[in-house]
Amino acid sequence: MFSLFANTIAKSVVLLRFYTYFWLMIKRILYKNILERLKTKKAIILLGPRQVGKTTMLKGFIKKKEDTLWLNADHQDVRELFNQPSSIEFQKTFANSKTVIIDEAQQIPNIGRKLKLITDELPDIQLIVTGSSAFELANKVNEPLTGRKWEFQLFPISFQEMINHHGILEEKRLLNHRLIYGYYPEVVTANGNEKELLKQLSDSYLYKDILIWNKINKSEMLTKLLQLLAFQVGSQVSYNELGKTLGLDNETIESYIQLLEYSFIVFRLGSFNRNLRTELKKSRKIYFYDNGIRNALIANFQQANLRNDIGALWENFLVSERMKFNAYNNRWVNRYFWRTKAQQEVDYLEETDGQLHAFEFKWNTSKNVKITKAFTNAYPNAITKIISPNNYVEFVAQ
Repeated sequence: MFSLFANTIAKSVVLLRFYTYFWLMIKRILYKNILERLKTKKAIILLGPRQVGKTTMLKGFIKKKEDTLWLNADHQDVRELFNQPSSIEFQKTFANSKTVIIDEAQQIPNIGRKLKLITDELPDIQLIVTGSSAFELANKVNEPLTGRKWEFQLFPISFQEMINHHGILEEKRLLNHRLIYGYYPEVVTANGNEKELLKQLSDSYLYKDILIWNKINKSEMLTKLLQLLAFQVGSQVSYNELGKTLGLDNETIESYIQLLEYSFIVFRLGSFNRNLRTELKKSRKIYFYDNGIRNALIANFQQANLRNDIGALWENFLVSERMKFNAYNNRWVNRYFWRTKAQQEVDYLEETDGQLHAFEFKWNTSKNVKITKAFTNAYPNAITKIISPNNYVEFVAQ
């Protein structure tokens, strides 16, 4: 009996190793983009939420382990190394290293000036820096590293990356699954454990940095705010209504939402207005970077075909995947939604090189839908399109 049990365990371990190896082969589009910039010797700044795969991807750049110094700023002794830095101390510390990687660098006070010291005094070292907060890292390195850095953002795995990995047919088959569980790397590889992993992600990473950086004592308030935002995906968001529900003023609501944006949990779309007095001018929609996190916050993992919020899930999926697509393909666009006081609306707009593109998102393909005439009359030169499960691939992938 023991022998049989041992054999079963051994086979399970082998199988686990096989699946782990298989899934680690998912190639991130950003890898090639960063690899091309390494030749310039400028610092590489890699932003993105925790658990999105930054560390795993960076390990691919390490050709010789002995030439690379990896520093995790989540550790106290690493932060102490940067307390009173000098070029002499850095030369000693980095003496045998060709590449220095500083992980979660937002934890180091005044990180921008210290990175500038390294790039100025040790130009032969390739510096790679990661951070899970755009507020704590990007805002503090922009001025000190002007002209000395390349900045990238890594998202949860994209639809395009999964197509590249196992083909378009397989990924299209998984569409309903992605709408519910999203694209976080651990979740993509979960094989039946998605709910537990998403609960851990939403419980831990959401507040790990936010509460420290800004000394917010009421994590339950952030949770309630996120839950309210989760129920309003695809709808116009009112700071005043959110404030009344939570007992907070508008300024506090806006500052909390900014923190959630800086931590890559949610992002905003502003309203487009050019021609009509009836167009809403200061409205916004708020989306989640990942559908799975959104569903975890409201504790709803019901199947897609049974959901009454499938329209919101579809819209969040398309907008977030379009954002990844634009970023990874270096497409510079302005993004909006459009709405009038009479509730006429277009889900999503892009403006690039002076051309306006308008998109309406529809999950139910049995209904004949058109872009509202109020918009096409106001903007007759805009290119319009309905995005449904029949044609979404061209919208989110090449």
